[in-house]
Amino acid sequence: MYLFVDADACPVKDEVYVVATRYGVPVVLVANQRMHVPPGFGAELVLVDGAPEAADDWIVEQVEAGDVVVTADIPLAARCLAAGARVLGTTGHPFTEDSIGGALAGRELSSHLREVGVGRGGPRALSAKDRSRFASRLDELVQRGLRESRE
Repeated sequence: MYLFVDADACPVKDEVYVVATRYGVPVVLVANQRMHVPPGFGAELVLVDGAPEAADDWIVEQVEAGDVVVTADIPLAARCLAAGARVLGTTGHPFTEDSIGGALAGRELSSHLREVGVGRGGPRALSAKDRSRFASRLDELVQRGLRESRE
């Protein structure tokens, strides 16, 4: 099992390192710009070119069933679910086969509203509660994945 992180704008990388270290799961941060990766957490940085979907495409090409992907990108979440991965949003809400259709529709609606000048700005800042929920859910997903890989 690998933990893939859509890393360019990921606000919960520290939480990912903690959970990954607890279970000895390797982390692959995928980004189109260099960033600091602290040593000792089993994390690797993969740099992709600056094309708009380069990080997403790289993750989808590498991810396998049972891996965990951390992203706020709903289309990437859908592609990873189709590959059999577990996907967790950065606020701690998992993307599932049951929820991804509604998430994609909501994204399209929000995009349309922004285009016509009705939409609001970007996502709100993460709260301490969001971070705690994220860490807890990531821990659960990793435990479940490790348990299933042993069966």
